[in-house]
Amino acid sequence: MSNRQNGGRTVSTAALLKQCTENAQVMVYVILLVLLLLAQILSPGYLKPSHVAGILRLASFMGIAAIGQNLTILTGGIDLSIANTITFANIIGAQLMMGRDENMLKAFLAVIVMGLVIGTVNGAGIRFLKIPPFIMTLGVGTVVQGIFLIYTKGAPKGNAAPFLRSICGQSMFGIISGIVIFWLIFAVAAVIILKKTPYGRKIYSVGINEQAARFSGIHTGWMIFSVYMLSAVIAAIAGFLLVGYTGTSFLDVGTSYNTKTIAAVIIGGTAISGGKGGYLGTVAGAVIMTVLDDFLTIVSIPEAGRQIMQGVIILMLVLIYSREKKK
Repeated sequence: MSNRQNGGRTVSTAALLKQCTENAQVMVYVILLVLLLLAQILSPGYLKPSHVAGILRLASFMGIAAIGQNLTILTGGIDLSIANTITFANIIGAQLMMGRDENMLKAFLAVIVMGLVIGTVNGAGIRFLKIPPFIMTLGVGTVVQGIFLIYTKGAPKGNAAPFLRSICGQSMFGIISGIVIFWLIFAVAAVIILKKTPYGRKIYSVGINEQAARFSGIHTGWMIFSVYMLSAVIAAIAGFLLVGYTGTSFLDVGTSYNTKTIAAVIIGGTAISGGKGGYLGTVAGAVIMTVLDDFLTIVSIPEAGRQIMQGVIILMLVLIYSREKKK
C-alpha cells in the first residue's frame, strides 16, 4: 500500500482516505446546521417541531432511494433508472392495494419483483455486456417509463391502504412519522453494511480501483451486478412507500429523484469517481436537499429556479471532487 509524507509522518493511503471521508461527513452536518439556522432567521418559526417533522418525512423518501444511488456511486457508477423505477413501483403499489390493507403484502411483493427485474437487467447489461452504467441505466429507465405509460394509458389508478397511509403520511405525537423510523432503520443498516462488513469493504475496493480489486480476488463483476440489483429494489421500496404519502399514484411522482438522489450523495461527501464517502453523509445531504427545496418554495422561488440551483450545486461539487482527485 502506498504511503505519503505528512508533516514528517508517514501516512497510509487508507488513513488519508478515511480522514478525508470523515472530514467531508462532518462538514456536511455543519452545512446543514448553518442552513437550518439561516432558514430560521429568514423565516421565523421554520424550526418549529411540526415543520421539522414535515421536512424529515419528505427527506425520508429521498434518503431511502439514495441508499441505492450511494452504492452505485461508491463503485464508480451511477443509476439513472431510479426515478422511473420509483414511479412504476408507485403505480403498481397503488393499483394492487386499491385502498385495502389486506392487499398490502401482495402489492409489496409485486413491487419487489419489479425492482428485481429492473436491477437484473441493469446489472446484466453492465456486468456481461460491458455497457457503461450511465448509458445502461438511462436506457432501462426510459424503457420502464414507456412500459408504465402503456400500462396505465396515461391514467394511473388505485389508492394507498389505510395502514400504509398512517405510516407514511401522518406524524406520531406531532413530531415523527413511521416513514422516518423506517428511514432510520435503513440508514443504520446501510452504514453498518458499508463500514463493518466484507461486502461493504469490497464496494469501496471496486470504487477505488476495480482492476486492483479483481487482482486481489474480489469478483468485481458480481459485486457491481449486486449493487445495481440492490439499487433497483430499494428504489422500488421507496416508490411503494410514497403511495402512503401521496395517497394515490402519479405519473411524475419519481421524476426528480435521479437528480435529488445524486445531489444528496455528492453533497454528503461521496466522490462521484467512487471509492470515497459513505451513507452517513448522504443522510445529511438528503435533509439539505429537502430544506433547500422547502425554503426556496417558501420564499416563492419557482420550480425552474429550484432545479437550476440543484444542478449548479451538483456541478460545483463534482468539480471540487475532480480537483481533489487530481491532487
